[in-house]
Amino acid sequence: MTASRIVVKLGTSVLTAGTPSLNRQRMLEIIQQIAHAHQQGHELIIVTSGAVAAGRERLGFPELGRSLPLKQMFSAVGQSRLMQLYNEFFDIFQVAVAQVLLTREDLSDRRRHLNARDTIATLLEHRIIPIINENDTTATHEIRVGDNDNLSALVASLVEADLLIMLTDQPGLYTADPRTHADAQLIGEVATIDESTWASASGTHTTLGTGGMTTKLQAAQLAGRSGVMTVISGGSLPDVITRLLAGEQLGTRFPPSTTHMESRKRWLMMEKPRGTLQVDEGAAKKLMTGGASLLPVGITRIAREFERGAVVSVVAPTGRSIAHGLTNYDSKDLRKICGVKSVQIIDILGYSYGDAVIHRNNMVVLT
Repeated sequence: MTASRIVVKLGTSVLTAGTPSLNRQRMLEIIQQIAHAHQQGHELIIVTSGAVAAGRERLGFPELGRSLPLKQMFSAVGQSRLMQLYNEFFDIFQVAVAQVLLTREDLSDRRRHLNARDTIATLLEHRIIPIINENDTTATHEIRVGDNDNLSALVASLVEADLLIMLTDQPGLYTADPRTHADAQLIGEVATIDESTWASASGTHTTLGTGGMTTKLQAAQLAGRSGVMTVISGGSLPDVITRLLAGEQLGTRFPPSTTHMESRKRWLMMEKPRGTLQVDEGAAKKLMTGGASLLPVGITRIAREFERGAVVSVVAPTGRSIAHGLTNYDSKDLRKICGVKSVQIIDILGYSYGDAVIHRNNMVVLT
């Protein structure tokens, strides 16, 4: 396939190969595939589990119970150990990696959402592979329900990935749990996730991880609504990532139910604007006819108070709303830079979130 942006979710059962410890050979095999895809020009993002397992291993597998604080303790011990292994293995292929700790709440809060997006985008721009793990040491709800599955879908949506690959200890979604039903059949593609799909996933689980097939279906559904193709496949399959990127049909595919652009436009149209940006005639014309971004030089007035990342309405001199979009600057900053050229932003504010107040990719023009 052509160069694309890919999120790879690695479950605990994949990293341990079903044992109590992290399996270095399995990790190296997967990392070699990811490094190869990276060297081919793909943009790779890893969402990894395994910190709790790494912590248990480091402490000698103590039998201390299953309380949430203990899981968080194991995660705190294992987080650096897990990242150390990723660093060492990727160094073999001269690929730089970076750790990013997130929770689902980080992506729900608009400001933190934008900060996470900008950080990941900058890493990818500099050809660094982000390795994202749930911040289990502070999370509570997520650590109980295996939310790294849903976190991977949220990340895929955040970065507008082309593909989400979820590797697990099963080859894909079956008509029933293959560990208890000998006649279970692998489902090659799920066009629509319906009641029968959920029924197929119920009761499946992994040995060491906290997620099961149900959370992976939730993730596939979430990713699909954001325009991302999802594949659930077995992490033990030889060269599974390489083969998937070569177009081989492995595991279970979930085609997206919309496109990135349609998903974004639908959301922008539905979200109530938090403020208004009035623009001059020149800016209005460029937005309506040229598909341009909105620059500060074209803004004449800011109405109401709003934060960075809010949906705002863009209004022409006639008073007609001509666009909705996500603003890169809050109302306080915009009042300082409206009417000025983009090169002056950093001199006025002392920092910059980019030349555009609203990037054309985050704007829907109203016709």
